[in-house]
Amino acid sequence: MTTGSVSTPVLMGVVNVTPDSFSDGGRWFSPDTAIAHGRDLLAEGADIIDIGGESTRPGATRPVVTEELDRVVPVITALAAEGATVSVDTMRAEVAAAALAAGATIVNDVSGGLADPQMLATVAAAGATYVAMHWRAHADHMRDFAVYDGPGGVVAAVRDELAARVDAMLAAGIAPDRIVLDPGLGFAKRPEHNWQLVRDLAPLQDLGHPLLVGASRKSFLGTLLASGGTPRPVGDREHANTALTVLLAQQGVWGLRVHDVRAAKDALRVLERIDQEEAAHD
Repeated sequence: MTTGSVSTPVLMGVVNVTPDSFSDGGRWFSPDTAIAHGRDLLAEGADIIDIGGESTRPGATRPVVTEELDRVVPVITALAAEGATVSVDTMRAEVAAAALAAGATIVNDVSGGLADPQMLATVAAAGATYVAMHWRAHADHMRDFAVYDGPGGVVAAVRDELAARVDAMLAAGIAPDRIVLDPGLGFAKRPEHNWQLVRDLAPLQDLGHPLLVGASRKSFLGTLLASGGTPRPVGDREHANTALTVLLAQQGVWGLRVHDVRAAKDALRVLERIDQEEAAHD
């Protein structure tokens, strides 16, 4: 795992092997289509392919563990065998263990280990990289927890709650250089909370671990771009996300979780070219 420069975060391309994803509505649900989509994302410049078998959109219900395993393991096996760096997007230790055995090297847990008490020990035993997201509740009732009334508001709360998860990870035996943090945009957060976090990531970066940010296609962008009170449809939010790609790269995040890898890659190429020009004139 490399951290990259300020202007070149790694790109984590999303493959949702679910029938009810908010972003693509099951377009990549079958193993064959999911594998093909993963290959396309790699060709477009993805550094990591993030494969998930559980939708975490607001209001989603959870699949049983056997369903989740059946969805993700064949896709991970195929893409890892072809040399891809694969992340499994799961909250379940059993799924994480099977994914790592199938060739994944990163566990991307939106619950930060809170949903499954065995997760941290499983990751530590495997020596895998662990992405821990800020999380307060499962998708079916996370909106009830979108309250940040304490001193410092949402930024301070996310910082403190992620710091507590870091302590738990270290206590479980996960190596410090294997920890990546995610502010959890859209998870138990209203639009204004997401914007406040995007504006001020420094307190989270001060925790001393790389940051992965996933803003792609999320509802706060749809709300921003609403017309006549109707949020912009999911598939028409990419231009706004490309602008966020530039902003977040300039803030020095380690990685970006994106659906449209080509658009994000193009934006980063512009920043890289500007960096080259500035270096040439120093």
